Amino acid sequence: MTGWYTGQRPITLAILAMGGEGGGVLSDWIVEVAESADYFAQTTSVPGVAQRTGSTVYYVELFPPSRTGHTIGTGRGEPVLSVFPTPGEVDIVIASELMEAARAVQRGFTTPDRTTLFTSTHRVYSIDEKMALGDGRVDSATLLDAARRGSKRLIASDFMAVADHHRSVISAALFGAVAGSGVLPFTREQFEEPIRGFGKGVEQSLRAFADGFSAAATPTVTEPPIPPRTSQPVELTLIPRPLTADERKTRENKRRNEIAASDPGALVGPKLRKLAETVRDLPPAARSMTLHGLVRTAVYQDTSYSRLYLSRVREFAAVDPDAEGSALLTTEAARQIALWMCYQDTIQVALQKIRRHRMDRIRSEARAEPDQLIQVREYLHPQIDEITDTMPARVGSVLRRSSTFQRLVRKLTRRGMTVNTSSITGYTALSITARLRPLRPRSLRYQREQQAINEWLKAASTTALLDADLAREILECQCVLKGYGATFEHGADSFGKLMHAAHKLTGHPDAAERLSKLRAAALADETHTALTIELAAAVPS
Repeated sequence: MTGWYTGQRPITLAILAMGGEGGGVLSDWIVEVAESADYFAQTTSVPGVAQRTGSTVYYVELFPPSRTGHTIGTGRGEPVLSVFPTPGEVDIVIASELMEAARAVQRGFTTPDRTTLFTSTHRVYSIDEKMALGDGRVDSATLLDAARRGSKRLIASDFMAVADHHRSVISAALFGAVAGSGVLPFTREQFEEPIRGFGKGVEQSLRAFADGFSAAATPTVTEPPIPPRTSQPVELTLIPRPLTADERKTRENKRRNEIAASDPGALVGPKLRKLAETVRDLPPAARSMTLHGLVRTAVYQDTSYSRLYLSRVREFAAVDPDAEGSALLTTEAARQIALWMCYQDTIQVALQKIRRHRMDRIRSEARAEPDQLIQVREYLHPQIDEITDTMPARVGSVLRRSSTFQRLVRKLTRRGMTVNTSSITGYTALSITARLRPLRPRSLRYQREQQAINEWLKAASTTALLDADLAREILECQCVLKGYGATFEHGADSFGKLMHAAHKLTGHPDAAERLSKLRAAALADETHTALTIELAAAVPS
């Protein structure tokens, strides 16, 4: 392989990686490869802050050996290399995740006239994305477009999937991609040598390296490049990627709708088969979503609860103005009713924690061998409402107002609780709580939730006779109800204001659009500031 660098300036390389992804190891490998070829090399790092609010930046400069003698420039024996990347002066950027690639573009590390950008297309959601009351995820296509426009050459693939497949780390796959792309003037054997000398997970890392190398060396262009907002030429190299979660969901929903139209019973278990057959009476476009709701409510409670769910969906199918077409009202009702009916209480939380697929997933993520023991610890801090809501309605309502009971609970739980789910006692405690499911209909929370659901559905179904679009927005307003404690109280307050606004807006030609803006405002913050401003502008006095 011939080197592409001939000028008297260093090759500059920045690595943006999160903790545990091997960014430091990757930078050390690159330095070792360069030094083995008699390059001058230097690496430094600037740590990020907190978990997933900032990555560590590893910066590497490589200076080629002198071709005319042992001195550099005006007689200096070694070049002076920088310790931090300068915006607009970075040749190669390696990002361990798609958001990090976009951050590199935002910080000016990548430029359309110079930079080759390597990025994994998987997502590790940031704290801001996770904290959002609504769907705070940044669109992956938008991030990829920013990376494409901000670099001269983009090499993007799910390198994390490559690493997981070989039980290695993403740094090995990215290292292979750098080697296979030809952006550095070193041979494959030179790249592999640091891995062999590392001494840990050598075979796994070499396999991940090989897949990364092959992907970058023989890329397939999966879509035409978008013309950049610059006069500089841009080279685009997109490696085939797996479908995104949204694409898989869309494809799966289409397939399920086709099956639901011909054989609804094929999508559910034997206990729900007879009930599923009655879904044929619903609009075709809403059958798949309804079957999902049937399964969800049955797992949450029982078949009779699924029957109640189905009867509620039928009320909207009866007034859906487009029942033979897209059936948007019925479909949204099927989705939102199932979500609210399966609210999170202590019984549901306990059930989710002991489900086998969760334990299997934890073992897989921990990469535990079949004969290895693992411990799973739950850190819980039960509140008074969570305890009384699980009790029979009459008992729970009395204890909820009892100051003596409140002091007792605070005393026992002020430091929180740690439950070892993988121990006999911990698993038994959670299992007993999960088995209280038959008693749920008698609980204080159940009665309160069902009353609220009935009032919400009555408002939506009545409105549907006048304005189906507004009725659909009323159904979607349940999305503000989430979490527990102060978060749930905030959502309940927002929900009450939205329902009052919906009543006031009924009859207005743009009522659905106004309520949609109000719902978005309710999810914008936890202080009601945005909602208060929007209410003043959207709702007539």
